[in-house]
Amino acid sequence: MRFLSNVSVIVMQGRGFSWNCGRYRRRPAGLNSRYLKEIVMSIVDNRKAFHDYFIEDRYEAGVMLHGWEVKAIRAGRVQLKEAYVIARDNEIFLFGAHVSALNSTSSFSHPEAIRTRKLLLHAAEIKKLLSKVDQAGFTMVPLNLHWVRGRVKCDIALAKGKKEYDKRNTEKERDWQREHQKIMKIHRR
Repeated sequence: MRFLSNVSVIVMQGRGFSWNCGRYRRRPAGLNSRYLKEIVMSIVDNRKAFHDYFIEDRYEAGVMLHGWEVKAIRAGRVQLKEAYVIARDNEIFLFGAHVSALNSTSSFSHPEAIRTRKLLLHAAEIKKLLSKVDQAGFTMVPLNLHWVRGRVKCDIALAKGKKEYDKRNTEKERDWQREHQKIMKIHRR
C-alpha cells in the first residue's frame, strides 16, 4: 500500500483503485466491480456446528426475510444455535433460526420468532447439495449469518457428524495449541 497525499492506493490483481476516508472515490477505466474488495460483516456464528460436525464444504445462500426480520437482525436479535437446514421439493429451507421481534414492530403484523425461511441458491448448487446429502451421508448445517452489500446471507456447510472421541481429540488439540502458544511466548522474551 502506498500513500499519496491522503489517498491510499491498493493494487488488487494487477489493477489499482483509490479511496478517501474509507469511501471509494473513483475507479480507473476498465475496472469492474468484481475487483473491488467485498466487506463482509458477520452477524452471528453457529459455534456449536464446528463442535458437532466435520465441515467439508461451504456454500453462501441468500435468505428470504420479512422487513421486521431484517430490522431485528440489524439490532442483533438472532440465534442460530438450534437451527438446521432441510430440503423439500428441490428447495432448501432454514428451520429453527430464532429472530426476536423488536418492540417497535407494527401492530397489525404478527411476527413469528421461529419460522421456516427459504434459502436462495442456484439450481446447480442445490442439485450438488442434494446429491451429496442423499449418497454420501452428509448433512446441511447453517454456519453463520452475515451482511454482503446490504443483504443477509447464510453460510451453509456440508458436514458429517463427529463421534464423542472425535470431539475429545479436537478439544485436546485445541488445548495443546493454546499451551504451545504460551510456551512460544515465554521463550520469545
